[in-house]
Amino acid sequence: MDALADLFDFPPISRLHQDRARRIQAIIHPGANRYESGISTAAEYSLAHHALEGAEAAARAGDTATFDWYTAHPDAGATDVPVVVASGLTALPRSPISETPYYVLGPDNEPAPADLCDLAAHAFAVATDTGFGNLLDAHAVVVCLLGAKELGDTLDSWTITRLPGTVFVDHVQDPVVLARDLIHEGGHNWLNDALAATGCKIDDQARFYSPWKQTMRPAFGFLHACWAFPLTMLYTARALTNATGALYRFLAAYLDQQRTLLASTANDHARALELIRDEDLRCRLAAVHGKALAL
Repeated sequence: MDALADLFDFPPISRLHQDRARRIQAIIHPGANRYESGISTAAEYSLAHHALEGAEAAARAGDTATFDWYTAHPDAGATDVPVVVASGLTALPRSPISETPYYVLGPDNEPAPADLCDLAAHAFAVATDTGFGNLLDAHAVVVCLLGAKELGDTLDSWTITRLPGTVFVDHVQDPVVLARDLIHEGGHNWLNDALAATGCKIDDQARFYSPWKQTMRPAFGFLHACWAFPLTMLYTARALTNATGALYRFLAAYLDQQRTLLASTANDHARALELIRDEDLRCRLAAVHGKALAL
């Protein structure tokens, strides 16, 4: 299992995407004919969750027009993927569905400005060239670009489990950096889907020291970090071959930092993997962690 495409091509996830997308579409519009979107099953799965969240919020608010729009648009109005939107952090709503701000596609959705759409398209192309295209195609279907930052600034990014396949990221005007952060968050979405697809329940009582958070964390968060950060390390090592100047220095410093942090997790990661009962998933997590340790 050397190719990254093999690592991300996990049949239980494909089955999960298909099943969940069909079930959500049946809930939103019961009795309707099978919805033909022309997009991938992974994209249908991600967009269906937006439609479900939007329809539920509209129903609770008694907004019949918006509810009817979602029932007629199980793809949440998306005509192409990835869907790229732009929103400042203060414009994102908060609700009981998430401790962090989030964005749900809807009838008033506007695409990001052309320059940001181009930035995202170039980031996807860079990710594809470095072997991560399959990951982003299936797990970064909706990209919400947040604040514009300078190279070297702290960049915030996150995902929420209620909107799988959606990522929220700050950005700089460099697709190589954006690709790194999309890979990190897409990796989180991949692992959430993999755990759900295999029915893996991780012991909440088991805790391990996270060098990234500098605190003891539940096994779930620890394993997520030991998957997502190594993915960005593997990406960065490949991206460095074509980088120059300030970008090269930025990426090299990032990779050096991550090497040190990851090295301290070697023993604990082996113990944490014992909590993953699915052998295939456990091997994939171990493979990425081991490849990153070897950089």
